Amino acid sequence: MFRKSPSFSSLSALVALVSIGMQPPAAMGWGNEGHRMINRLAVSTLPADVPAFLRSDEATKEIEYLGPEPDRWRSPAEPELSAAQAPEHFIDLEPADAIGPLPHRRLDFEAKVFAAGQRPEKVGLQPWEATEVWERLKAALREYRQESAAHQDTSAVERAAIFYAGWLGHYVGDASQPLHTTVQYNGWTGPNPNGYTTEHRIHWQFEGSFVAANLHATDVQPKMTAPHAIDGDMFDSYVSYLRHTATYVEKVYQFEKAGGFSGAGSRESRDFTAERLAAGASMLRDMIYTAWVDSANPVPEHQSGN
Repeated sequence: MFRKSPSFSSLSALVALVSIGMQPPAAMGWGNEGHRMINRLAVSTLPADVPAFLRSDEATKEIEYLGPEPDRWRSPAEPELSAAQAPEHFIDLEPADAIGPLPHRRLDFEAKVFAAGQRPEKVGLQPWEATEVWERLKAALREYRQESAAHQDTSAVERAAIFYAGWLGHYVGDASQPLHTTVQYNGWTGPNPNGYTTEHRIHWQFEGSFVAANLHATDVQPKMTAPHAIDGDMFDSYVSYLRHTATYVEKVYQFEKAGGFSGAGSRESRDFTAERLAAGASMLRDMIYTAWVDSANPVPEHQSGN
């Protein structure tokens, strides 16, 4: 997501807010096209042992539509909602890591951030939101298993699972975009020996207009990985995914400096962008599949005192 630079003047911030308000509501994040592509490719490549309702044409259309959904919640018409969920689209790993290891629970992280004299909305809450939505999906699929085994009507829980899968896709997609993982999210700040752009336009130029003009599903799908269930702890796996994405931050700036996001860019910049979209689609597909696999596990007993 585009975040306002702290160096903007009040007038510049007002102009940016007005311009955002004039854009179509979905034209944010990877952009409408990028987010929809990620969700559509993820669900259309799910393994065959995932329930048919989640792979149906209707589900595919709904999950694709929901790709940009959280960006539709960022309108100034809903200021409380916009402010509360804005940090869930990103995490600046540099200040987050300076505070210490990332805890599994959102509130524990927020407490550490406050204790360090910072604010969570400035650092970002991306991995916690993604993990929490994934757990919602897993819980819905567990309920689907139970209702199916009891020969009950599963239509309501199917709709819930489809919504959670589409909602999850937005954050997983955001996390494949390197500029969602860094303080260098929209123009280089601090020491700049390589002369990268300091203008506040690279973020949207890369993830929005360049993707919309040049990237198609046929470019992205061949770069997707083979489907698999994710082993181990989901939060840890997701943070590893974010950290891998962060290794490409400087690559984005290098491409921009070489004109790689202007017009049709270059073969290399298009391939790089397709790989990043494919990484998001692959991770989303595997998280949905893992939610289905893990939903068969027995629920641990509640521990006293929790």
